[in-house]
Amino acid sequence: MGSIALAALSARAAVKRTIFLLPALLLLLVLPAQGQNGTAAGRFTVEHPTLQNLGFEWAITGDTNRNASVSVEYRRTGEAAWRKGLPLVRVGGERIFREREGLDYTVPAGFAGSILNLEPGTEYEARFKLTDPDGASGETDHTVRVKTRTEPKPYTGGRTLHVYPPYYEGPKQEPSFPSLLEAYYGAGLGDWSVVWERRARPGDTILLHAGLYRNERLNYVDPMVTPFDGTMWLTLKATAEKPLTIKAAGDGDVVIDGAGNHRLFDVMASAHHIFEGITFRDTDVAIFAGMKEVLGAVGLTVKNCRFENIGFGVWTEYAGSSDFYIADNVFLGRPETRDLLVGWSRQFRQWAPRVGPYGSHELRSYYAIKVYGPGHVIAHNSIAFFHDGIGISTYGTPEKDPERRASSIDIYGNDIHMSGDDFVESDGGVHNIRVYNNRGVNAAHSGYSSQPVFGGPVYFIRNISYNAGNAFKINANPAGLFMWHNTLIGEQSGGPASNMHYRNNLFIGRNAEQGVMRWSNVTPAYSSDYNGYRPNPGVAEQYGWQAPDGKKSFATIEELRAATGQERHGVEVGLDIFEAMTLPDPAKRHAVYHAMDLNFRLKPGSKAVDAGDPISTVNEGFAGKAPDLGALELGKPEPHYGPRWLKAQPFYR
Repeated sequence: MGSIALAALSARAAVKRTIFLLPALLLLLVLPAQGQNGTAAGRFTVEHPTLQNLGFEWAITGDTNRNASVSVEYRRTGEAAWRKGLPLVRVGGERIFREREGLDYTVPAGFAGSILNLEPGTEYEARFKLTDPDGASGETDHTVRVKTRTEPKPYTGGRTLHVYPPYYEGPKQEPSFPSLLEAYYGAGLGDWSVVWERRARPGDTILLHAGLYRNERLNYVDPMVTPFDGTMWLTLKATAEKPLTIKAAGDGDVVIDGAGNHRLFDVMASAHHIFEGITFRDTDVAIFAGMKEVLGAVGLTVKNCRFENIGFGVWTEYAGSSDFYIADNVFLGRPETRDLLVGWSRQFRQWAPRVGPYGSHELRSYYAIKVYGPGHVIAHNSIAFFHDGIGISTYGTPEKDPERRASSIDIYGNDIHMSGDDFVESDGGVHNIRVYNNRGVNAAHSGYSSQPVFGGPVYFIRNISYNAGNAFKINANPAGLFMWHNTLIGEQSGGPASNMHYRNNLFIGRNAEQGVMRWSNVTPAYSSDYNGYRPNPGVAEQYGWQAPDGKKSFATIEELRAATGQERHGVEVGLDIFEAMTLPDPAKRHAVYHAMDLNFRLKPGSKAVDAGDPISTVNEGFAGKAPDLGALELGKPEPHYGPRWLKAQPFYR
């Protein structure tokens, strides 16, 4: 398994009885009383499975010296041989705080972690063993069976209800309805629009036939049955086995137009609904799915759809919203301009032309997708012209119930263009957030954000970032960050964090007037090795290092290695490691680049090839004598970014 088991996934080799914190920082690690070195096992939790990954949590008490560990093995049910998984990550004691909002949270003691890269719809056995040299008590062994999910699909045994656009006068298939809400509720017009006497049933499929569905909300007898607010409220409860499906009939484009209203669909009281093959247009919020401390949706699926001229795509803030599947969609916001990257930060206010009435950044489109709660899958979407591409809600203090917090969330295969802030935000995540195989080009602030993370692990694996202010945004004292195999065309500098580990990444300096990398570690639970760096020419302080025993800076990776013991296998690289690479110009922060013009593939024989560290379940099956650095393994096919049905590029033109 390589050095990852010794350094990146266990704090035991680094944490001492007395922890010295950075002089400039407040306490970020709270340990149990001295002398409680033995470990008592507590509640073991199996998180919501996703299509490709499984997550687990294990509460403990004791282990003051943090030398306990949990080994993981797994296999398909029925197979004889066990495979080694990543050991669970020791979490607990890290203080996550931001004084301005009154946030102050200490991570409970325990372990958390994921079994990665599994097959959908497959049952696995997994076994976990807790050991501690100082003694372990309680139920220290667990063996569980868990089945990964499959893509939600319409139920084939239900009724088919046909909907035609208002004023359609051609031939119809029966039973037919003049609006979606009449098929869904049996509702009438005007005051009768809430007389829901003929509701759809679990397992029904509502087919929308080709045409324009545009509300007339100021019309008392709006044919779309949305008088005054123009919102379609969907509140029925279907099941995972018998979802309620609303999809295009396949006879042409189906466009649902909000005519400039605020919310087009409100589904926060619904369960197990599928939207498929529909275009949502001209609305502030296309699908609203949950409000914090009020209500949220369960099992919402949105796939193969198109969102255009919207402010928000799919949005839930509710802790009990769970198991969304948002995949293979195109989301297009409302750009102030397509030719300039425009952000909200001070540098953009200073440099940018005055595009909108509020300075350099007018918030016309916020997030394409924003979620909270467990078990969500956000995969293969193409996103452009939003403040943020994909985000977990910056929810605040997590709730104690594992069913009501942001855990076991997968964000992968997404293609993101022109974000006014960040590509992907893991902000508010608690445990087992998996962000992998995403590509982002042009972000005004950062590529991938953790602001904050409440213990982790958050896995950032094989992501690409180009023309972003920072490779990773690290803020509000996050804990439990694992950055593996990312290709990051840009520098890294962020705030303090706990339990942070880097492996097999490429950090490529853009010729900026700053160092290529800065680490800021609050506790001795950290590691960094097997990474490649392109230093920025003419910069004396290339590597900044901050740890509990002090702050230093170094001109070369050799100096860093000698002083800190980190990056024992790290290398400095040039642009010649790529087949072809053109750097973004750091002096032109508003410049816009296009993914189809960029090549992130490695050149055979370069310093980045075979220079990585093997990591179980992450980079097995590498082509050479060792894994390559960065997101793309030489000789392996590139991931498909964006919708799997989308062939033409660019999607945003």
